[in-house]
Amino acid sequence: MNFEFADEAPKLMILLYGLVAFVVVVGGLLFLLDAVPTWFARRRDARLIAASASGGTVTIGRLKPREGVLGLFFLLPTVLLLLIGLVVPAVRTLVLSFMDSDGTNWVGLANYDWMFSQDEIVKVLTNTLLWVILVPLIATSIGLIYAVMVDKARFESIAKSLIFMPMAISFVGAGIIWKFVYAYRSEEQDQIGLLNQIVVFFGGEPRQWLLNAPLNTLLLIVVMVWIQAGFAMVVLSAAIKAIPADIVEAARLDGVNAWQMFWRVTLPSIRPALIVVVVTISIATLKVFDIVRTMTNGNYETGVVANEMYNQAFRAGETGQGSALAVILFVLVVPIVIYQIRNLRKQREV
Repeated sequence: MNFEFADEAPKLMILLYGLVAFVVVVGGLLFLLDAVPTWFARRRDARLIAASASGGTVTIGRLKPREGVLGLFFLLPTVLLLLIGLVVPAVRTLVLSFMDSDGTNWVGLANYDWMFSQDEIVKVLTNTLLWVILVPLIATSIGLIYAVMVDKARFESIAKSLIFMPMAISFVGAGIIWKFVYAYRSEEQDQIGLLNQIVVFFGGEPRQWLLNAPLNTLLLIVVMVWIQAGFAMVVLSAAIKAIPADIVEAARLDGVNAWQMFWRVTLPSIRPALIVVVVTISIATLKVFDIVRTMTNGNYETGVVANEMYNQAFRAGETGQGSALAVILFVLVVPIVIYQIRNLRKQREV
C-alpha cells in the first residue's frame, strides 16, 4: 500500500497544484472585474468633485474615451471566446463540408448531393422537420394551459414545482426514464413498462413501441414535450401575472366571459412571451440529440440531424458528410435566431 501511495503522490500533488492555480486564476479575474470598474468610477468621481469645487464643469464627452476603454475591457474576453468557440469551428466545419472523409481532398457539393439523394438522410431531415413543428406547438400549448389553470390556484407553488421538475432532469436521464415507460416484455411475462402494462390491463397485447415507425418518432417527441412544457409554463405564468390589473378590470366591467378574456386580453398581452417560448423550444428541438441517442440511437427510422451528424462524423469516420449535416443544422437555426432578434428590436422600439 505504501508503494502504491508513493506512486500516486505525484499525481495528487499535480492535482493539488492544478486546483490552487485554478483558484488563483479565477480569483484574479474576479478581482480585476471588481477592481477595474471601481478604479474608473473613483477617478470619474474625483474629477467631478474637483471640477465642482473649482466652479468648473466636466462634460460627458471627456468621459467617453475612458468609457470606451472600459467597455472594450469587458467586451474583449467575450469576443475572444466567440472567435475560439464559435466562429473558428463554424468556418472550419463549413470548409470540411466540401471535403472528403479525410478532410484532404476537395469534393465540392458531393456531400450535399449525398444528403438529399439518400433515402435514409431524407428521412432524417423529415423527422427533424416533424420535431420542429410538433414539439414547440404542443409544448407551448400545454404550458399555456398549465399556466392558466395553475395561476392563483390554492397549491400553485407545489403544482408549478411538480410541472417544472422534468426541466431539472437531463435529456439522457429523461430518455432512460421513458425507455422504461415504453419497455416491452412478452405476454407470458409481467410487464415492467408502464405503457404496455396499461395496454395489458385493458385486454390488449404488449407492443414494442420503439420499433414501429412512425409511431416511435411520435413517442420520442412526447419525451421532449414532457421536458419543455414546464419551461413554457413558468415563462407564460410570469407573463400572465404581469398583465396590468386595470386591463383585466376593464375587461370584466365590459362583461367578457372567461373564454373571451383568454382570447382578447390574456393571449394578446403575453404575445412577446409566447414568441420567446416558441423560439427557445424550437432551437432546443433542432439540436435534440440525447433523447434519440439514448432511446433508439436513430435506428428504426427515428434519426434526426444532430444524431446523424454524430454518427457520420465520429462513428462512420465520414467527416465531410458529418460537416455537411452540421451546416444544414446551422442553416435551419439561423432563420429562427434572425426572427427573434428582429422581434426583440421591435419590442425595444415600442
